[in-house]
Formats: sequence, structure tokens, C-alpha cells
Amino acid sequence: MRETEFDVLVIGGGVVGAGAALDAVSRGLTVALVEARDWAAGTSSRSSRLIHGGLRYLQQLDFRLVREALKERGLLLTRLAPHLVQPVPFMFPLRHRVAERLYVGAGLALYDVLGGARTMPRHRHMSRRKALAVAPGLRPESLVGAVQYFDAKVDDARFTMMLARTAAQYGAAVMTRARVTDLVRDGARVSGARVRDLDSGEEIHVRARQVVNATGVWTDETRQMAGADGRPTVQASKGVHILVRRDRIRLDTGLIMPTEKSVLFVIPWGRHWIIGTTDTAWRLDKAHPAASGADIDYLLDHVNSVLATPLAREDVEGVYAGLRPLPARDAANTATLSREHAVARPAPGLVTVAGGKYTTYRVMAKDAIDMAVRELGGAVPASVTDRLPVLGAVGFETMWNGRRHLAQRYGLDLAKVERLLRRYGSLAEELLELVAGDPVLGECVPGTRDCLKAEVVYAVSHEGARHLEDVLARRTRIATEEKDRGLAAAPEVAALMASVLGWDADDVWRETEHHRLHVQAQLAAERQQDDQAADSARLDVPDRSALSR
Repeated sequence: MRETEFDVLVIGGGVVGAGAALDAVSRGLTVALVEARDWAAGTSSRSSRLIHGGLRYLQQLDFRLVREALKERGLLLTRLAPHLVQPVPFMFPLRHRVAERLYVGAGLALYDVLGGARTMPRHRHMSRRKALAVAPGLRPESLVGAVQYFDAKVDDARFTMMLARTAAQYGAAVMTRARVTDLVRDGARVSGARVRDLDSGEEIHVRARQVVNATGVWTDETRQMAGADGRPTVQASKGVHILVRRDRIRLDTGLIMPTEKSVLFVIPWGRHWIIGTTDTAWRLDKAHPAASGADIDYLLDHVNSVLATPLAREDVEGVYAGLRPLPARDAANTATLSREHAVARPAPGLVTVAGGKYTTYRVMAKDAIDMAVRELGGAVPASVTDRLPVLGAVGFETMWNGRRHLAQRYGLDLAKVERLLRRYGSLAEELLELVAGDPVLGECVPGTRDCLKAEVVYAVSHEGARHLEDVLARRTRIATEEKDRGLAAAPEVAALMASVLGWDADDVWRETEHHRLHVQAQLAAERQQDDQAADSARLDVPDRSALSR
């Protein structure tokens, strides 16, 4: 990065930034991508993990956004990432016999039509008896019938990381733990950025003909480095999710329910249900948004309104909070703000992309690079990402069909092989070869129920993980899917990482101690009943570099 002038420098390693880097490099441009923390460390690892058109936007009559999102859903399911994006059924309980069924049924019929090609089953109406047959965990008096439809789910952090890996495969220079400290200008024109490696402290000047600001909720801070006005263009909205064990809610389908603010989802997720989300304005720390006790109670109260066996606080095994980067407007209620994205040029040489939703990341990335190439000159090809599979997609279906043979060949349970295929696609064979070379890596990490030791080694050797948090929170999800938030697993995970990264005993201790303090602060925040107190508790963690025995 020090020695090259790039056509495009992308700032921000979330789904839009990684998507923009892939879009640009696949057009034949030279590309650099820098991320201040880890791939998807912000919003893109803390979403509802849905790939969907958005029924709430249909209700708001935003047909263009819904059509666009459903088109992207189809591409992801069938062409771009079938290994990472999976269909999931959702049931919409009805409380009124005629008018509501007609209204919801008409909306879902339009949803099916806007979805285009039949990549999903069409919606179907259900009587109360049929609805309770697939959702016996609901109180019979909470519904008079239901409508079932399909959307899709994705591991948002892994998908984002795979986008960055795909961009790197095609020639992009990509780097995490690389914070932009300032934008460099040649007169009025932005001509690059000063970038500091947060681990080594080294700072370099990265030169670029075009800079793309894809920093999400940090959009305005990055704009202001270029001398743009201080008028806010992005407003952060906090969304909180909780995880409970699958056996605590007797459902054979996902669930969606309207609330007074937006909608509530109950999403099947491995051994858990994900329940979310909240939608409240957030003006505190952006790097570590805190989930408060009030947020958790809100979710429990709403889901318990329909459950035959209510959930309690002790049923909550995981909690995470993320920030949506919404276009700033004069609205007290962020639930009313649109998810449409905006692309702008606040200064020559600088393109900013903000807003939008996870499902439409590819369109946002394309629009940002379309604007960037207008100043590059010459004949730059159009975007090809609508037909460019993400790493792991090519060959996935063949490997999935032969998964029993893979299980026999490598001596693993079929369930473990299926899990690897759904997480790594055709790249799963790289992990299976690690296990073949060292059978110990085929064992589960102590303190986890299904994470193989090979996944930790692979996260460092192939997926760019540089710190314990990268593995626990994003590559494996141990930090949210184990009830102890990964405390039992942390020492073994750190030891496995040390074997690849060359850490010594002090490094291992520092990483595990930082995680312990991180979990302690998170649990303290969840005991608070307002955002301010939760934010203060959540930030009470010393920097990793300041820790010493």
C-alpha cells in the first residue's frame, strides 16, 4: 500500500466496503481496502442476519426498495452465496379473522410477485389448528390463524469477511487494524489517506485516485476529514437481539409479529432462536453499542405475549447490539426512517455511500463505484458482481450432495461436515485437510458444543483474524452462542491462535484477560435500565495494550 497509487481506496470493512472493493477490483481497477478493526466489526456483524425484502417497507409503500431487495435475495440464494444464505419459513400470526387476513395475504401476494423468479415457495394461509401444529409453543388465544411465507438468513460477519477474501483473491490489497487518521488532499481534491496500523503503530500514506467512504455510522466523521460541512447525514439507530435455546420455544418455523414500533422476529439459528429487534436512536459510543436491561425486557415482553411458556432472563444465552446507519432526518422515531441508501461526492476525489440495508449491499457498492469511475476517465467496465460468486460458492452444491462421502473420508460426523459446508462452502475441504493432517483439530474446542479446533486455526491462517475477539465474536460466534460468552473456550482458542501468530505466554494472557473484562462489562451493561448507564458500564474495559500481569 505504501508503494502503489491505487485507482480506488475503500475505507470501511463492513459489508458495503467489502462489496465496493470487490466491485471495483472485478472491473479491472487497482484497489485497496482498509478497516480500522476487523471485517464486519461494526454494524455488519450485528444485524438480524436476514436477507429479506422487508415487509415493513412494503407496509410503507416503498415498493422499489422491496423489489430491489428481493432481487438481491434471489441472486444470493441461487448464484452468489448459496452456501451462506439459506431459506427460512416465517409465520405471521393473525389476531383478526377477516380484515387482517385479507390485508396480510394481499401484502404477501405482492411480496411473492416482487420476488420474481420462484426461488422461494409462495405464501400460504393457515387455520389456527394448522398454525398451532407448526407452532405448538404459541398460546392458542394469541391467534385466530396465520400466514406463512419464506425469506432467507445469513451469517452476516462471515459473509462480509468472505467478500473481503474474494476481493483479495482478485487482487485487492486488504488490511484490518488499519485506521484512517486523515484524508490527504492535493489542493481541493482528496488524493488518499493516512493509515495507521493499530498493532504496530506504523503510519503510511496510501495514495488513490478515488477514495470511497463506506464507514457506516462513522460516515460523517470521515467526511469531515475532507473538510466537508458538519451537517449530519447519518443517524444511528440501535438494534438489540437476544439468543435463547431452541428447546425453549416449540416452533417448527420462524415467527414475525408487528409491534408498536416496527416488527419482532424469532429466527431459527442453529441451536438457538434469535429474537429481535429494537429500534431506538443512539447517540453514545459507536464502536461498542450497549444492550441495556430495558432492551432485553422489551424483547422478552413482546415475545412472551404469544408464548404458552414465557421466557425468563435466565433463558437468555446471548445478547448483541448493533447500529443501523440511517439517513439523518428530523424524525424522533428512527423506525420511520427509510433504509434507502445515498451516494454523494462531498469533495473531488471522495465518494460517500451511506444508509441502505444489508440485503442490498451489492447495489450500494455498485452505485458507489459507478460514481467513483466517472472521475477516473477511460473506459471502465460496468459492474459484474451480479454474476460473481463469493468464495466457497463454486462447487458447493456438488460437495453438499456428496457430504456423506466427505464425512466417511475424513472420519467426522455428518452433522459436523454439514455445518462446515454451510459456513465455508466448497472451501470446507481446506479445513478437512487440516483435520486429516492433525486429527486433534477435528475435536471441538472445550467450552463449545460444535466449534472445531480447525476452525480457529483456519480463522487465523486464511480468514485474517488477528485477535481473540475476531475469532470469538465473528469467525465462530462463540461469544454470543455459548452462555458463558466464550469464557471457558477463550484460553484454548488463544492457545490455538498463538501457534499460528507466534504469540508468547504474555500475549495469550493479555488476549484472554481482555476478553474476560469485555464480558464482565457487557454483563454489567445488561443489568442497567437506561442507555447512558449501559454505555458507561460497557466502556469500562482497559485497552488490550494497557493490560499487564
